[in-house]
Amino acid sequence: MTELTPSTTWPGPLAGVRVLDFTRVLAGPAASLALADLGAEVIKVEPPGSGDDTRTFPPIRDGESHYFLSVNRGKKSIVIDLKAPDGLQLAKDLAARCDVLIENYRPGVMDRLGLGYEALKAINPGLIYCAISGYGMTGPMRDMPSFDIVLQAQSGALYMNAEPGGQPMKLGLPMGDLVGGISGPIGILGALFERTRTGKGRLIDVSLTEGLIGLSAYLPQLAWFTGADPQPQGSQHPNLVPYGVFPASDGSIVVACLTAGFWGNVCRAIERPELADDPRFASLEQRRDAREEINAAVSAYTSRHTVAELVTRFTALEVPHAPILSVLEALSSPQSQARGVVVEVDHPALGPIPLVNRPIRYADEQQAPVTAPPMLGQDTDAILADLLGLDEDRIAALRAAGTVA
Repeated sequence: MTELTPSTTWPGPLAGVRVLDFTRVLAGPAASLALADLGAEVIKVEPPGSGDDTRTFPPIRDGESHYFLSVNRGKKSIVIDLKAPDGLQLAKDLAARCDVLIENYRPGVMDRLGLGYEALKAINPGLIYCAISGYGMTGPMRDMPSFDIVLQAQSGALYMNAEPGGQPMKLGLPMGDLVGGISGPIGILGALFERTRTGKGRLIDVSLTEGLIGLSAYLPQLAWFTGADPQPQGSQHPNLVPYGVFPASDGSIVVACLTAGFWGNVCRAIERPELADDPRFASLEQRRDAREEINAAVSAYTSRHTVAELVTRFTALEVPHAPILSVLEALSSPQSQARGVVVEVDHPALGPIPLVNRPIRYADEQQAPVTAPPMLGQDTDAILADLLGLDEDRIAALRAAGTVA
């Protein structure tokens, strides 16, 4: 039986907050991951059999999926059959002892299981209940299935992610789902703060589509100002020039010029200092309107030099830039190494494995080490015994009946 032992180091600002996690795949697990990273105890409830769907997503090594490992660090796993009466009661007993519940089923599913907000509020008035879904709990699309590319299409993100005149392309990052890991925790943290004053919980309705629309930043306001849809710009910016990907002799490099000061730096870097004083390019609007001419001047210089040469020159002259790194290059960059972006953890089945570290750090504190994502049902016995007070005979009976695993 896995022992639930307290950490000897600071667990994080959410130490003492207990989260009951009914999420699966990506949007919901990203939300509970953020809370686990902040020190909350996250109890992941998984169905019997294969557990979270992503445990079966290839590639798989020694029975463990890369996908599951990516968003479930720092959590505990308990296997409960929610369709069994005893399993449902166990879930309710756990909810009575938790501060937060997160789920990302379609609206209505948890109600049909007997685990909706109203049912659980009756036994735990302080419970903060976060329901994450593609379109939210209301509206004509609330019952429709949603996946990352669908959310990107519905939010305008896919439309904008294209070269001018080109075919829309899915974002390389699954932001339609990952926005659940942003909106969900923000809503939960706000409700936790409110509860310190009121003692009451709250139902949080998170729409992934609305979250992704929210990440479109200035684009809606640009559309309202101009009265027209912003058009896809590829890697370029609709109003800032030069800004985007430029050719090098051995690849490509990003240049991002946002201010007049940087514009002067760019001109010196590409050995065209006279452009900085050219009245045709004096303002942001003028540079935007002269996009083709300016981009051609930048490209003429960058295409004659290697990425490494450009990085050296642009760094020296304070031109905002970046080489275009692959995933492995980004993970192993000197900056990532200096910051400890990758950590090694000991997994029960895989042994030592690399994981991405917490993205939020707290200065002047030694936070507890990241722990490996749990194996299916790894903590079932410990949670039932330590949290619900069940004895070994009762746990054995529940296991024999298939209610837990």
